Amino acid sequence: MQVSVGESDVLLVRRDDAYSAFHAYCSHYGAPLAGGALSGNRIICPWHHACFHAATGRQLEPPGLDALQAYEVRLDGDDVIVRVPSEATGHRVVEMSGRDGSDERTFVVLGGGAAGQYALEALREKGFAGRLVMVTREAETPYDRPNCSKEYLQGEAPEAWMFLRDAAFYDGIDVERMHDRTVVELDAQGRTLTFHDGETLAFDGIVICTGGTPRTLNVDGAELEGIHLLRSYGDAKAILAEGRGASNAVVVGGSFIGMEVAWSLKELGVDEVTVVEPEDVPFARAFGERVGRMVHSIHEENGVRFMLGRTVESFRGADRVERVVVEDGVEIDADLVVVGIGVRPATGFIKGLELADDGAVVVDSYLRAAENIYAAGDIAQFPDWRHGGRVRIEHWRLACQHGRIAGYNLAGDETPYRSVPYFWTAHFGTSIRYVGHAAEWDEIVYDGRPEDRTFIAFYLRDEEVVAAAGSGRDKDMAAIEELMRRQMVPRVEELRAGGIDYPARLKM
Repeated sequence: MQVSVGESDVLLVRRDDAYSAFHAYCSHYGAPLAGGALSGNRIICPWHHACFHAATGRQLEPPGLDALQAYEVRLDGDDVIVRVPSEATGHRVVEMSGRDGSDERTFVVLGGGAAGQYALEALREKGFAGRLVMVTREAETPYDRPNCSKEYLQGEAPEAWMFLRDAAFYDGIDVERMHDRTVVELDAQGRTLTFHDGETLAFDGIVICTGGTPRTLNVDGAELEGIHLLRSYGDAKAILAEGRGASNAVVVGGSFIGMEVAWSLKELGVDEVTVVEPEDVPFARAFGERVGRMVHSIHEENGVRFMLGRTVESFRGADRVERVVVEDGVEIDADLVVVGIGVRPATGFIKGLELADDGAVVVDSYLRAAENIYAAGDIAQFPDWRHGGRVRIEHWRLACQHGRIAGYNLAGDETPYRSVPYFWTAHFGTSIRYVGHAAEWDEIVYDGRPEDRTFIAFYLRDEEVVAAAGSGRDKDMAAIEELMRRQMVPRVEELRAGGIDYPARLKM
């Protein structure tokens, strides 16, 4: 429960007869943790499912990088007394080492996204004292990539919100940063990186987390000005700058990025926003048709137009895009276009590692591709510990999980990936939270109605729950992730019958 101690909001936790007290808000976006779920020694945030230890406040699962500040608790008869020090900051950075000269090895984190940030911190947290280098093709330090299609693109998030750590942090743990550097070859056997300018960097260990490369449209006019991809912070800045003066925008692709961009451009004030999508129902492949229709209706209610079941034939204009032509010849006015049709693993430069058919790096349950070589995030094809087989999942929070585990293991741990994938998407104030992973399913069982925008959908394969999506049920969705992790998901017959108290199941 959340209580007030003077002017401070405190999360008070009871586990059997043990009491703990912490700062009341998540270290990620400040969600009130009392609205989440408690599972043994795990506190799960209701918004984005960061997880904290209920005795120490240590972060167990991302997002957010910092632990909760713990406060002194004592019992006095029936009273619980919490002392909040005047210098309380709410969150605390986990203690990390720096380079001390005792270790001559060089470890590289290749990629400047969230996976790279978590890997850097994990290496120093576990005591790696050698040379630590972050190599990234971007100019910026790691940032909040999901916000690039949400509040930042709406002009609501200042730049200061976007970066995961400030420059002083990297200096404090002795991280060398190599920005704007493109690696043209990674020689796994020779343990060498070769850059675009011919320079090389030898390494003793590496975490590869280069993410995805956006897919492009190979149609006439695709080279015109005003046509954008959205993958990076720089992309978001360019779209934001042009969007402020745009009257007609076209989003190509009803992907999560595409639909969030459509929402953000409307919030930014673009008069006409049109989504061109080859499927008849957006998100039908990810969520099923009922949930897809729900999202579709939310967008239409807010003025977004759709051209469904169609693809783009060409772009037209002089030097800059002016019109988008779809396959049946219809032309749409456009002074801004954003293409969101997916990504592919950015791994074409890797030599000497096993790659899957889609270009993913094949790793074991420890995210290890070879001795002292690990891969994390969008590029990693890893064992599915819950259902068997191998999967590659393009979720930002999973990249955070992977980065931390890969960093731990490169530092000498043997920590397998045993978490549950999770992502979120938002549209005009309605959030959808999704746990698990379902590339396909046989049946969807609903608790509530998507048409009412308060529901949970369970995706079944062979009478087993493989994923769940929900809206307006944050506490329940936090509990369901934990039930999946603990392999305590209610039986299918119970789900069909309904009426389940999911948080209460965590106490069974």
